[in-house]
Amino acid sequence: MIIVSGANGKLGRAVVERLLDRVTPEHIGVCVRDPERARELAERGVRVRRGDFADAVGLEHAFEAASRVLIVSVDALGEEALRLHRTAIDMAGKAGAERIVYTSHMGSNLASLFAPMPDHAATEAELERSGVRFTSLRNGFYAATVLMLLSTALHTGELAVPQDGPVSWTSHGDLAEAAAIALTEDVLDGVTPALTGAEAIDMTGLAALASELTGRSIRRVVVPDDDYRAGLVAHGAPEAVADMLVGMFAASRRGEFAQVAPDLARLIGRSPESLREVLRPAIA
Repeated sequence: MIIVSGANGKLGRAVVERLLDRVTPEHIGVCVRDPERARELAERGVRVRRGDFADAVGLEHAFEAASRVLIVSVDALGEEALRLHRTAIDMAGKAGAERIVYTSHMGSNLASLFAPMPDHAATEAELERSGVRFTSLRNGFYAATVLMLLSTALHTGELAVPQDGPVSWTSHGDLAEAAAIALTEDVLDGVTPALTGAEAIDMTGLAALASELTGRSIRRVVVPDDDYRAGLVAHGAPEAVADMLVGMFAASRRGEFAQVAPDLARLIGRSPESLREVLRPAIA
């Protein structure tokens, strides 16, 4: 049985939908913190069990009879993230999974300035340690992040963020398809190459694209890191979140997310969705 964690989230649910195109429902199980939210999947024949990476005993039950397990990375940081990922890896191995598939990031690096990236790198080391065959999907930067960055700009006409560098924005849909392939075929082993969209775009390019799609002028404004952080905190963002977002721009300036690779296109058999295609239905 293929087990998908985080199946109530955007990526996890998209992976389940792609899996349902490939295997029958009785071969799919989902591990979710709130089974009620996954009722529709249960009605379609998918096995739904409660599982939380913070509860090893419950996770062992959620992973029961697993042949392959998708571990969707958590939204925690630092030691907490690593502890939760380690528990999920250990319980997948205890359940007898022959392969663990993990949603990593193209910027996975212990020395990255973007806080989640060292966590991904440390988790990849845990996968190596586990002794279970694994696939670490080094996903391109989620294009959905752009909508968050544009939320204020669409009202003010100014995309006011720190100095940045180009980013290979990649759609959830394409990455979900890649995960489904990794869960059903033997085409990816170990740490994958970067699975990215076909172009890298910086904030200046994003402002121009948003202007074109909306028919309104959106101007790119560079804000000093400290001022941007202070503004986030003043509007209620926790300091750790503000630091993380500033770190994202700092890492992009170093080129950590600029790589454009052909591997995702080869894997899914078509060109990945462009940022334009992702944004058009949301903001046009």
